[in-house]
Amino acid sequence: MRTEAATLPGSPERPNEDWAAAALPAAGTGGVAVVLDGVTPPAGEDGCVHGVPWFTARLGGALTELSASRRDLTLPEILSLAIRRTADTHRDTCDLSHVRTPQATVALARWDAEVVEHLVLSDAAVLLRSPDGAVRAVLDDRLDHVPDVILRSLEATDRLRNREGGFFTAAADPSVAARAVSGTSPRARVRALAALSDGATRWVQLFGEGDWADLFDVLDAEGPSGLLRRVRALETAAAGAGGTRRRKLHDDATAVYAELRPVSPPPTAR
Repeated sequence: MRTEAATLPGSPERPNEDWAAAALPAAGTGGVAVVLDGVTPPAGEDGCVHGVPWFTARLGGALTELSASRRDLTLPEILSLAIRRTADTHRDTCDLSHVRTPQATVALARWDAEVVEHLVLSDAAVLLRSPDGAVRAVLDDRLDHVPDVILRSLEATDRLRNREGGFFTAAADPSVAARAVSGTSPRARVRALAALSDGATRWVQLFGEGDWADLFDVLDAEGPSGLLRRVRALETAAAGAGGTRRRKLHDDATAVYAELRPVSPPPTAR
């Protein structure tokens, strides 16, 4: 089993609002990969006294613990419970009804000897590579259908945030877990997987350096740190050339990569 994680802040002047974890139980062939991308609000305009890094650390910790310990729950059920648990920790001190209450995108994967489960909410990504090398990208593309002109307006974006016809993030309402893109694959059909924040998926989605299989090749060869270095180099080069294709030069970027141990077939009866 090979598991690696890496994260880079978008700016040295701001805390990294991404969060990542990989949990590998001491026994068995299972594991969990979690990546969160905190949503940055205007300063002091989220109704919370704690801040986004506080929120992503607590939601991420809850997701990791519950995914590893509650195998009886599906990933949407785990996300719902983790959101509720996190909300309860600051319900008495913060305005959780605020439209910009701390929130995050989610990429979550869990596997055991039989299946690989995945869940994505908002513009994170889970990649699944099959034994023959094909890569399936699990994406929640609702934000892609929001016109850029709306996303340039904070008030217009707020009207679509966690609303029908808009897009959904993990904030304080456990019911959004039902909006996540989730599913399962037989373990034998997944050789490796990755969870990525949108700062890492820029390599494909913003810069067009290759497709998802090409990105997975970078992860295989260079690990998450190598992918993030490539993204930073592309961002810097584009800025030097006067590129204007982004709202911010660098974004927090995070990747978790897991190469799964092959599962042996059951012994043949004699």
